[in-house]
Amino acid sequence: MELVTKLKAKDQEVTDLTGRLRYLQADFLNLQRNAAREREQTRDYAITRFAGDLLETVDVLSLALKSVPDSALMDPDAASSPSVPPSQSTSQSSSSSSDTPSTPNKTPHQYLTELHHGVDMTHRLLLQTLFKYGVKPFDPTGDAFDPNRHEALYQAPTPNAAPGTIIDCQKIGYTIKDRTLRAAQVGVASESS
Repeated sequence: MELVTKLKAKDQEVTDLTGRLRYLQADFLNLQRNAAREREQTRDYAITRFAGDLLETVDVLSLALKSVPDSALMDPDAASSPSVPPSQSTSQSSSSSSDTPSTPNKTPHQYLTELHHGVDMTHRLLLQTLFKYGVKPFDPTGDAFDPNRHEALYQAPTPNAAPGTIIDCQKIGYTIKDRTLRAAQVGVASESS
């Protein structure tokens, strides 16, 4: 009788310990999954602050490119030979002994075109680098306003757009993976009364 009681107690203890073991195993597996997910998110979003800081540089380069109209980049004197103003010709002839004699005389237009081309290449390279790390621009013009992705700068009554529709994008937004890195700054259509 005493052995049967001890055996039942031991069976109960084994059942209790087996249940605890299964619970601890499940808890450990959940902990491993959560740690793996956190490591992945840390890797994916580690550059968030750095990328956010670089967006101001992208904006400045974009403004620099927009500040030069296409008409200014067309060479009005393409057929004529480059000419140097008289004030520059004397200074260039005196400094030509120290410079290489084969440097061509460039017009201000050629300098502007080269500068614009360099800024454009820098802007594209920076965007490509950001894209490589999962940072992508988005222009929400025509979409419905979403306060999680857009920052409303103003509202304007617009007869051709439904209320709550984005009618103008002042500053494009950026995402990193599936998160909003910077909200797009937009103008939103309001009720026309």
